Amino acid sequence: MGSVRPVSVDLRTRTDSTQVETDVAVLLEETIPAALAASADRLGPAWRPDLAPLVIDVEGERRLLSLEGGVPLLEPVTRSIDRAVLHLTTQQLADLVVDQCTPISWLADGSLRIDGGGLALVLDWWLILRAALDGTVPHTAGAIDFVDLDGRPLDLHRSFTLDDPIEERAHFLHQAGFLHLRGVFDESEMAAVSVDMDREAPGYTKGDGRSWWAVLADGSDALVRMQAFDLRSEATARVIEDERLTEIGDLTGDGHHLPTGRGRCEGLFKPLGVRQGISDIPWHKDCSLGRHSFDCCSLTVGVSVTGADADSGQLRVVAGSNRALMWPAPSVQPDLDLPIIDLPTRTGDLTVHCSCTLHMAQPPVTRPRRVLYTSLVMDALDSEASAAARARRNAIREAAPLTVSQPAAG
Repeated sequence: MGSVRPVSVDLRTRTDSTQVETDVAVLLEETIPAALAASADRLGPAWRPDLAPLVIDVEGERRLLSLEGGVPLLEPVTRSIDRAVLHLTTQQLADLVVDQCTPISWLADGSLRIDGGGLALVLDWWLILRAALDGTVPHTAGAIDFVDLDGRPLDLHRSFTLDDPIEERAHFLHQAGFLHLRGVFDESEMAAVSVDMDREAPGYTKGDGRSWWAVLADGSDALVRMQAFDLRSEATARVIEDERLTEIGDLTGDGHHLPTGRGRCEGLFKPLGVRQGISDIPWHKDCSLGRHSFDCCSLTVGVSVTGADADSGQLRVVAGSNRALMWPAPSVQPDLDLPIIDLPTRTGDLTVHCSCTLHMAQPPVTRPRRVLYTSLVMDALDSEASAAARARRNAIREAAPLTVSQPAAG
């Protein structure tokens, strides 16, 4: 395949073996104030003068987050104050500081408690805290450029084939956070997968722990996701193990590969008329529940068993969001200047996106869709501890994932 210029997308900075501070007094009086003070000059361009203060109540210990003269402060609350209040447990605060959770994970598991404010305010302050604690900067307008290998404006609507130079594909993926590959598999290969989907669907039942379900407009239940589908479909196993797919792991120089072990692919039905459930997930990053600095960026690969467009459930992405500290869900951040790109596909096409690229699946309106999803992952920095932490995060995701009925931010 020739030489590939490294274009790493590996954003990991933490491992689970690191000692975590859980003393609430230390976190509120030392860790967070010190991070805010040290970041004031760096984060100055990201401050919004109209950002309202937020009280953090940690089991009765109250602190006020505010911007005073362009400097972020965390100060004790010594009197009654009419401000929005975010209620946290000590464990939630400790997990927040080390990026084990986000406000979206609290929303998903039902533990988000805020009085007198909305999710948008909490997310705006989360951006500041995350940037201060991690040494990063929230995205601001104009901060991200899209250029090709020759320094010219990048055509974000471009798609590729496997015959295109690998350097161009790699560069596009790094710049945009996604990739559309045309005609990777032929219709006969996808037809074999589709036959297996129909054959195996009756073997899944609600509550079996290996499938996701939705409720349709007529009140009926619909199977929408079959987990570990490569174990039930030889045609699917052949597709995800094919070099045409696995060579995507060579694009970044990070050593992406299929996960080891069993069950590396999911088969998805995208039916019409979903009224409840998780068939069509709204805007989110795959790290929206936390652990961005531990796990990003894996590569999510979608295999179009049937084609997709605006009428049949296509994928949409926010270009460059893989390089931006921004809201991780459940909607596109207001005033965001990054372009939204539709990814219509034909049967046999592949879509690829980084785990921290903001994306969503449009609900089909005229035709249903079928698609396979698998991931190409990097070797864990701390395999045993990271596996346990991912299992905890997946339990939250599967128990209370982002749904179509979730309230909009703000």
